[in-house]
Amino acid sequence: MKKFDEINIIPFIDIMLVLLAIVLITASFISQGKIQVNVPKASQTVAFKSDDLAKLLTVTEQGEIFFNDKPITQEALEKEIESWDKTQKVTLKVDSNATFQNFVSITDLMAKNQITNVAIVTMKDKGK
Repeated sequence: MKKFDEINIIPFIDIMLVLLAIVLITASFISQGKIQVNVPKASQTVAFKSDDLAKLLTVTEQGEIFFNDKPITQEALEKEIESWDKTQKVTLKVDSNATFQNFVSITDLMAKNQITNVAIVTMKDKGK
């Protein structure tokens, strides 16, 4: 029987690279948010960093409201917004098929509580 003087680590490196690729791909799916919303298209968009997303409000096509990916009622959201600082950064994701009334209700709540630092998520229209 032949004695091994060295350990071959090339298969170990191959496995680690595959695991790294899996982790990176999975992390990119997680960071996109849990609530699937078809955001409206706009000809002009401004990119912002994900760490600027302090508070995330999402409105689905059915009019369901989510606060940081957790369902919330309109009344509970109103109480939550009342406790926010006036300089609070807010990101608003509204489904393009949601009624305009849903959008107006959310923005009215923020205006009532003087929250003015609001970013509305849209998708750049590729045709323009």
